[in-house]
Amino acid sequence: MIYPLKFLPLYKNVIWGGNRLKEYGFNYDPLPNCGELWALSSVEGRESVIANGFLADNTLNEAIEIYMGELVGDKVFNRYGTEFPLLVKVIDAARDLSIQVHPDDELAQQRGMKQGKTEMWYVMQADKEAKIISGFRRDTTPEEYKAALDSGHLMDLLHVEKPEVGDVFFIPAGRVHALGAGVMVAEIQQTSDCTYRIYDYDRVDADGKKRQLHTAEAMDAIDFSGIEGHAKTRYQARQNETTTVAACDYFATRLIPFNTPIRKNLEDVDCFVLYMCVEGLAAVKSMDTIVPLHVGECCLVPAAADSVELFPEGEAKLLEVTIDTHGWDDKPRGCDWLAEFTKEA
Repeated sequence: MIYPLKFLPLYKNVIWGGNRLKEYGFNYDPLPNCGELWALSSVEGRESVIANGFLADNTLNEAIEIYMGELVGDKVFNRYGTEFPLLVKVIDAARDLSIQVHPDDELAQQRGMKQGKTEMWYVMQADKEAKIISGFRRDTTPEEYKAALDSGHLMDLLHVEKPEVGDVFFIPAGRVHALGAGVMVAEIQQTSDCTYRIYDYDRVDADGKKRQLHTAEAMDAIDFSGIEGHAKTRYQARQNETTTVAACDYFATRLIPFNTPIRKNLEDVDCFVLYMCVEGLAAVKSMDTIVPLHVGECCLVPAAADSVELFPEGEAKLLEVTIDTHGWDDKPRGCDWLAEFTKEA
């Protein structure tokens, strides 16, 4: 019988990466840094490996192949097959990330990829001088953008925010964006590793080479609309309650700050439920299995589960992630069901 799954972390050393993840007990030696911790992945060649129970040492993809809709939900399996639809990371930026953009589904598929990339960030740590770039300050024409890029004045067009712990940024495909130095975020995104790098501050790697830019490819992907004050998601979280912080066709993410046990009824949810710890220590119990979590770790509760119990050790915060499959037979898909799901049983 399937049960809640925990996963081994995957570490990625990058030119801008930091070492904050060691504060949470992650050991990525001999890598000099870990810019990206892939907490849950179905990306080919970087599939997450199960860490608990009799499925330990199998990949997430292999578990989906065996348990299909029982694990991810019938509608999710029918649409995505053995590829898990979400990629979950912790990103630790010690230096500025490149300014970049991701394609939407239509453009990605035109270019031979399965899907584009819409994502969201939950800020876990932020230095006082840290910044996040999200979108253009005002509506911009492709000609204005190209002139600014060629003249080295791209930053004059971009919207910059000062992030704080707990901030949420929703980054739809097509939005130019970047994490600045001194920020660590949890990232929920479509399963896609496609990034078009626009500008990389002219820096070089250990071999003295600049990283590849994708200037031409990015032009067709960019949404040139002004951000109009919508870069940061506004929400009000309450202790021991569940608050929706992002909802789109690809994922729905909710924040749970809690210091007392919470029980949720999942009988009407035809989809997996993913929990990621972003503060403190917690445990997830479902289907007679207990999964302890510290910051940066994930637990995947199967679609077959009828309920789940969440236990904090003192003060803790979890991200709860699932997909709205209601109405998948119709377009467009809505998210009205979220209000009901966020009520504790």
